[in-house]
Amino acid sequence: MKILTVNAGSSSLKFNCIELPSEKELISGYFEKIGMSGSFYNIKINGTKTKREVDLKDHNDAVRYLKEELLSNNIVSSLDEIDGVGHRLVHGGDKFKDSVLITDEVLKECANFNDLAPLHNPAMLSCIEAFKSALPNTPMVGVFDTSFHQTIPEINYLYSVPYTWYEKFGIRKYGFHGTSHKYITKTMQKILGKEDINLINCHIGSGGSICCIKNSKSIDTTMGFSPNAGLMMGTRSGDIDYSVIPFYMSKTGASIGEVDTILNKQSGLFGISGKFSDHRDIENGMAEGDDKCILANEMYVNRIVSYIAQYYVELDGKVDALVFTAGLGENAREFRENIVSKLSSLGIVLDKEENNKIAGYLDKNEGIISTDDSKVPVYVVPTNEELMIALDTYNIIG
Repeated sequence: MKILTVNAGSSSLKFNCIELPSEKELISGYFEKIGMSGSFYNIKINGTKTKREVDLKDHNDAVRYLKEELLSNNIVSSLDEIDGVGHRLVHGGDKFKDSVLITDEVLKECANFNDLAPLHNPAMLSCIEAFKSALPNTPMVGVFDTSFHQTIPEINYLYSVPYTWYEKFGIRKYGFHGTSHKYITKTMQKILGKEDINLINCHIGSGGSICCIKNSKSIDTTMGFSPNAGLMMGTRSGDIDYSVIPFYMSKTGASIGEVDTILNKQSGLFGISGKFSDHRDIENGMAEGDDKCILANEMYVNRIVSYIAQYYVELDGKVDALVFTAGLGENAREFRENIVSKLSSLGIVLDKEENNKIAGYLDKNEGIISTDDSKVPVYVVPTNEELMIALDTYNIIG
């Protein structure tokens, strides 16, 4: 069965075609700058990457080029060979607790969440319509970034604001990166050989979130009403005192929209270092003795450690594994070492030699990086959100 996975942003579209149940990736690609000048797309087949500069007025153009690539590269001889399309949807509110077959009713429900994800949800819904037009007989599945966190109990998802805010406006913690946290949970169930597992999963990339998983279900996570909560990230501030916002506005005359842009796109590692949002650049700056880069890294490490400690207590110390995943978690060896070295009071001990062996650009990209006597084993496990989307789609339409 050939499953197409689609992850659409406001000006982008990422796709994979995966053959199941073998889990073989047939083609993948990324359309960028949709609706902007200088638009292009990349495709990868059998490890070979090709870039094509094309005019992409909207997502319909991207879908048209995607169809051409599938046919011209003999991924399929007919579009009817695509058995299903899995769409990543950022927000399902508290309505969708799992992936669902996309129907007209589901699309109407999803449109109700546009206010909760104004940059992503409308673009994703538009992309679904484009695929429905291109593949009218192909079943499509919505995979929600928020659904894995719908098991979080009320005590953890409510904010201490008037309860009517939740009742009237849906103001609560939703959590994100759910597809990744779900994939890691299922992978760790196989690795550990048991169904009910307790994990602290650290998805650390340009965006970052940590998930507290009890009996294989999310019971808490760092992201909240929006992805800007919790950890500091590449350009996001993470948690701050809300009073900072009106104070800054009164001092500068900035609008709420301008402040929102600053907190989402000019803060985090970029805000502290003054120039870098990519941790690889932060690492280079640290090597050169840049004080701001050193500070940004130490702040990031401390915030991750704080949440790991919080979730360790929330799981009553009964943790089957601490897991690092996503771009930074999978590749930044010294960064992982800095974090784990601060967890020694919890009996968590790093095996430096094993840690240094694991990175995506090395031969080994997963494994255990803790010592045999560590109270909690520490794993590096590459995430695969596209495969998770494909598997959910396969299971629903299968």
